[in-house]
Amino acid sequence: MIRRSSLLSSSARLATLLLVGALALSGCSRGTKEDAPEGTPVQTLYQDSLKLLEAGNWSGAENGYRRLLAQFPYGPYTEQALIETAYAQYKAGKHDDAVSTIDRFIRTYPTHRNIAYLYYLRGLANANRDTVFLRRVWSLDSSRRDLSAPRQAFADFGIVVDRYPNSRYAADARERMGALRNTFALGELNSGLYYLRRGAWTSAAGRANFVLETYPDTAYQADAIALLAASYEGMGNQALASSARSQLASVNAQHPYLSGDWPNYSWMIRKLNPFAGEKSPLTGERNATINRD
Repeated sequence: MIRRSSLLSSSARLATLLLVGALALSGCSRGTKEDAPEGTPVQTLYQDSLKLLEAGNWSGAENGYRRLLAQFPYGPYTEQALIETAYAQYKAGKHDDAVSTIDRFIRTYPTHRNIAYLYYLRGLANANRDTVFLRRVWSLDSSRRDLSAPRQAFADFGIVVDRYPNSRYAADARERMGALRNTFALGELNSGLYYLRRGAWTSAAGRANFVLETYPDTAYQADAIALLAASYEGMGNQALASSARSQLASVNAQHPYLSGDWPNYSWMIRKLNPFAGEKSPLTGERNATINRD
């Protein structure tokens, strides 16, 4: 009797486990069917995803477009779904995914009527790639981060300006290129100030000349001349230092270098805080906005 009861108890437990497993599988099956409904017209899939996009539900819109693309890999709805997938990814802060989707679109539809927008959107994604979290949350100077993605953004905006000058995106792309040039110039000058602080006068002067030759007319032109003057003064070349000071006075007579108050390096204790915003000693405009929607 004891053995039979034990056997019956084991059988009951097994039956219960099988029933639970069957219910779970049934639930998963229903969820899969709801997530990827078969036989739904492409127009319905697209309109449902578009509603989510317009409501700001970036994740839901992306998932909806993915279902459409999986079921309908070709056609006009597919093209638009790819474009809007990239936009949803960009808005969600998934910049790597957005760039990947845009690259796929450009390879597949290189002559699409909206190709200028795709290059523009890729520029936006690249401009905000990698450093956006650090810059927004902790106000870190973007010029001190890896500039490879912003340089790619500059190239993307350049394509829009050069190839599609009459597009609706050309003017804004040109403005963003100007902001990026300021960022690049600031990065070079920060490197020059690093050399200046350590007495590497020749290297500091080289950075200053590079900025003046490569990024003329940026917000940091006066700072570049000041760095050049400080470098020549450090070398002991008073003739070149005096010439640079005269040039600086003609560009910006109020520059603090001329009164001996430049560069204004950050207080050393500030550097002990890893989350403190990095303060540049430069006097030009701070990083221009390049991450507007």
